Amino acid sequence: MHMQIDYSLYLVTDRRMTGNRSLIEIIEESIAGGVTIVQLREKHASTREFFDLAVAVREILKPHRIPLIINDRLDVALACGAEGVHVGQSDMQCRIVRRIVDRKMIVGVSVSTVEEALAAEADGADYLGVSPVFNTPTKTDTPEATGLQGLQKIRQTVNIPIVGIGGIHSANAAQVVSCGADGIAVVSAIMASSEPRGAARSLRAAIDSGRFAPEYRSQT
Repeated sequence: MHMQIDYSLYLVTDRRMTGNRSLIEIIEESIAGGVTIVQLREKHASTREFFDLAVAVREILKPHRIPLIINDRLDVALACGAEGVHVGQSDMQCRIVRRIVDRKMIVGVSVSTVEEALAAEADGADYLGVSPVFNTPTKTDTPEATGLQGLQKIRQTVNIPIVGIGGIHSANAAQVVSCGADGIAVVSAIMASSEPRGAARSLRAAIDSGRFAPEYRSQT
């Protein structure tokens, strides 16, 4: 995969939070606010619906050179020409995904421990989603919060990019980045906002301030 990836502000979609707005509208606004990568997550859509939505989202992202990552469904990712796929600990194993896609696709893996992080890196992951950094109501099937200390331990153990996710918003995003994360991933902080563009801008400002913190410089 030759595309240069900016993991700074990673949007994970959830159509349950869109209200009367379209997902496409929210993504467009979030891009204008500074989102750098988008993961399309559709746990309840049919394969056809997921594919059609993925194609539509990719068309929006393509002119901005923003990568589209598909959650879990490697078949959908391959069919729509997405730049990557993200898998969890109970999804298809990273090493199998890597064997199928070789180096033609970004592969991300959700981890919550140092052991999982090391295994994912060894299996060929391009980046890790460290989850959950803080307790979050968005997902109910996640392990106990990794915390900032857990994030730091993973950062000190692996060499690939890491993105913090789980309970992150503009008030704590700087902390996550100052602990060595290459970026933050958010769901409700943008998806549930009445002003996704403004929400994204606030998050970008927090990310930038975190990168000026002494803790961040000591991690990089």
